[in-house]
Amino acid sequence: MSDTTESETTETTTETEQYDSPVITKHQITVRGKNVQYTATTGMMKLESDEGKHRANIFYVAYTKDTANERTRPITFCFNGGPGSSSVWLHLGALGPKRIHMDDIGNPLPAPYAYNDNEYTWLQWTDLVFIDPVGTGYSRTAGESKREEFHGVTEDIQSVGEFIRRYTSENLRWLSPKFLAGESYGTTRAAGLSHYMQTKHGMNISGVALISSVLSFQTIAHEHSAGNDLPYICFLPALAATSWYHKQLKPAYQRSLPKLLSDARTFAFGEYTLALMQGHALSPAKSKSITKTISQLTGLTEQFVELCNLRVHPMQYCKELLRTQRITVGRLDSRFQGEDANHVTEMPENDPSYSNILAPYTAAVYDYIRRELAYETSATYEVLTPSVHPWKWGDADRGYVNVASDLAAAMRLNQHLHVFVANGYYDLATPFGATEYTLNHLEVSREALKRVTTTYYQAGHMMYIHQPSLEQFTADVEKFYVTTLRKKR
Repeated sequence: MSDTTESETTETTTETEQYDSPVITKHQITVRGKNVQYTATTGMMKLESDEGKHRANIFYVAYTKDTANERTRPITFCFNGGPGSSSVWLHLGALGPKRIHMDDIGNPLPAPYAYNDNEYTWLQWTDLVFIDPVGTGYSRTAGESKREEFHGVTEDIQSVGEFIRRYTSENLRWLSPKFLAGESYGTTRAAGLSHYMQTKHGMNISGVALISSVLSFQTIAHEHSAGNDLPYICFLPALAATSWYHKQLKPAYQRSLPKLLSDARTFAFGEYTLALMQGHALSPAKSKSITKTISQLTGLTEQFVELCNLRVHPMQYCKELLRTQRITVGRLDSRFQGEDANHVTEMPENDPSYSNILAPYTAAVYDYIRRELAYETSATYEVLTPSVHPWKWGDADRGYVNVASDLAAAMRLNQHLHVFVANGYYDLATPFGATEYTLNHLEVSREALKRVTTTYYQAGHMMYIHQPSLEQFTADVEKFYVTTLRKKR
């Protein structure tokens, strides 16, 4: 998608300002044989400056269970990442009362696309508020505000935090247990918010769900990592898992995924780490040994690994793994395969796992918001837009963004804060090895780490598009909510 011009921004803002009151609709869904009646509230939240000037409109969809006790009923604020992503993926993929109809693997069915009642909706145990940060979905700047006032690590946390504060106040939810659920960069936002809401607004969060997380960008920053070998270490276990999935390993490594991952973790965070730290001081003999092990764990040729100087970029891997078959593998979900026009380029032309989901989710969100939620607008719903860039990375000017410190500070301040972390084995965007490294360096006590629950699924970044993973993911999250709330009584 191309950047929105200033004139287009003004027109869109004028149009959305007509919604002074949200649209309220009544619905029901049958989950586990029980009828759940709920209210959907769809609209714009006006953000204002301290002087009362209209700064932005944030689009949201809230689902509240009818007849529930608002004082004890949990409420979860949900968002995706990007930066530049709307909340459509979590909204219509896993958490909301409707879900995109796909096959059990996660492939879209041929058009016309459809969405159905979601028997796995989190509405079973929590109210839900899906938030589209400024610039995504239907959310836009207003008045004389500029995009850069919202498009940055700190600015984003502040604006979403202000939305949460206002929603909580206007809907009498201050006494409700409050949770945050974020995916991808949304986990960066959630970790930052967990501390920001405490210190800025005096709001303690009961639980944070981190889905395909990235808290420390040093663990994934290949493109800007001169002298930073950490990404290569953190990605290696996910590369091994992907090679196993595509049956590219020799029999000794192909037999068992758990055994393979154990070997990959041990090597990556042990012998491989020590080797990369030595740089040119690494002996030729040791370099050859490391090259051989990487080749065995990934199925890549020793020559290719050697030419990469022992450092395999994940996008190079996506092109190289099945190159002789003229097939690429996905980044968001490396289970999926694609085809390029040119088979000798260094990296894939596109991500087949993203291409798989873009059209059905886009079609569904446009239809669902207008048809089911009765919210009418001719504005463009920005599913995933580059217009939020350049993004201001804050402290990254002096290194790398690391909101793990914010999450740790929140856990130290609030000893009732629990964290749920979901990982896909085949995620080459935010790999599980990077998450494990980050959690192993979280600045909290070992006792506090007991409040962190980590789970794994045989799917990718959006593990919920895979039916078996969705079922297990839903059960794991429900258990997390039950356990967290039980410990607060």
